[in-house]
Amino acid sequence: MSLPPPDPRDLRALGERINEVRQREESHKVRPPYTPLGIAGRFGTEILGAVIAGAAIGWGLDWVFGTRPVFILVMFMFGAAAGILNVFRAAKEINERMMKDQAGKPMPPAVADDEDD
Repeated sequence: MSLPPPDPRDLRALGERINEVRQREESHKVRPPYTPLGIAGRFGTEILGAVIAGAAIGWGLDWVFGTRPVFILVMFMFGAAAGILNVFRAAKEINERMMKDQAGKPMPPAVADDEDD
């Protein structure tokens, strides 16, 4: 038993509906530009979160094994390193997005400097 061939009008209507849904999804992906306060807040939370998580894990390991300052210091350092790595990744992501946003915009005109004469 074979199915009848699809009606071209139905396929065209389906394609139009798919395009509408894709356009709606793209419009929801538009994010506002980064602000200096937002960037600083993100960097701060990236570092602070990693350091607190590392210190908490170290404290828990010290509590379990009864070795007070050893694991908290080691895990604090690992947390600080992870936080710095997270800041580098966030900076790269922010830079790529800002470059992508600026790609279609024209460069501002060069201004002559009085000291160049």
